Amino acid sequence: MRTRTITLFTTALAASLILSGCSTAADNSTGGADHSSHSTSTPDASTSSEANAADETFATMMIPHHEQAVEMADMILDKDGVDTRVTDLAQQIKDAQAPEIETMTGWLTEWGVSLDSGMAGHDMGDDGMMDESAMTALDDADGADAARLFLEGMLMHHEGAIDMAETELADGQFPDALELAQQVIDGQSAEITTMNDILDTL
Repeated sequence: MRTRTITLFTTALAASLILSGCSTAADNSTGGADHSSHSTSTPDASTSSEANAADETFATMMIPHHEQAVEMADMILDKDGVDTRVTDLAQQIKDAQAPEIETMTGWLTEWGVSLDSGMAGHDMGDDGMMDESAMTALDDADGADAARLFLEGMLMHHEGAIDMAETELADGQFPDALELAQQVIDGQSAEITTMNDILDTL
């Protein structure tokens, strides 16, 4: 009787160990499956690299904004008798913003967005842009007058661009657009300081 009890106990113990081993294997298998499924959650992050409406608005509004800044810079660079600090700044602005226009135009092509889609309701004078009469006055001015008009107009222009860039940082999600928005804020904030310094000494 005792021998039979020991035998039954041994058999039960062996069965328990086998079941335990199966359970452990199942747990390990499940754990592997969980890890695999967890790692596949990364595509969610990739969706944030797609442009949203704010990114599209940023590019379609900033392109003509930059284009006008380059036009203003060209006006100053074509004039004689302008303070070299102003012409140097105009060249700096042109060198920075012309490539950014190409970059943003490429984004719109990639996104299948028309530049015209961002121009509805965008009147000259919004976002610091110069209206036609101000552009004509700058074009007609010479020397110190031209320098002053350029600096005063570009100050408002930069402030408008910074506002647009801050909106992009708040609402956009396309990484390259967010990076460009930060560059606009950093670069143009520094240029605002430079322009104010020059205006004080003209």
